[in-house]
Amino acid sequence: MWVSTSTGVVSTSDPGQILLLGSAHVVDLSGPIRARLSSVPLQAVALELDAERAGVLEDPAQKSARPRPSVPPLIRLWGLLQRRLGAQLGQGAGGEMRAAAGFARERQLPVFLIDDPFDQTIRRLLGSLSPNERLRLVAGAILGLVIPARTVQRELDHYSEAPAEYTDQIRANFPSVAHILIDERNEHMASRLDEMWRRGLRHIAVVVGDAHVPGLAEALRRRQLPVETVTYGELRAPATGP
Repeated sequence: MWVSTSTGVVSTSDPGQILLLGSAHVVDLSGPIRARLSSVPLQAVALELDAERAGVLEDPAQKSARPRPSVPPLIRLWGLLQRRLGAQLGQGAGGEMRAAAGFARERQLPVFLIDDPFDQTIRRLLGSLSPNERLRLVAGAILGLVIPARTVQRELDHYSEAPAEYTDQIRANFPSVAHILIDERNEHMASRLDEMWRRGLRHIAVVVGDAHVPGLAEALRRRQLPVETVTYGELRAPATGP
């Protein structure tokens, strides 16, 4: 498993910083992420994963071998969509997490999994969805299974130029999704990062989906933790020479 609980304690006089890297889970950002991680001092890497998802990303065979509760059709549909887009647009869904974990292993850095357990999150989400939200999610997933990947890539390009507009649309059309999948998880992840900070870790890189970056940064600042953010748009921008 990727997770490690070892820590390198540093002087409390070191101001430190939490670096938030925003990703798109279906786009190959392994190169830019490794470059950013190489450019800063680090004591730990944290990932928007729980133990189950980390295990599946590390060893996909675990997905079929591990018994688990019945997954609702809506969630299976969205999982199929994510796998399809990940295969067409990058190195498979979760490739950026594998890249960050691989970097940490090479540098002998501990890796922390800071997300809520998947099953618990899904139960909360399904219990809060309105009928309209369910219908819209099903329609969106079905459409996503048939539209060309290049169309999705164009939408990702538009998102990188104006991410707040897309987040506002999610909040308007899917308020339960925004609350459960973004806002609640931001608070939970911020609390876990705060605990790491209090244990003495002062240089932490965090890889999360880009929609989490503004809210998670705000949650960390409310806890008086110093934060630097690098958005998906900044990560995917081509490097410019001098």
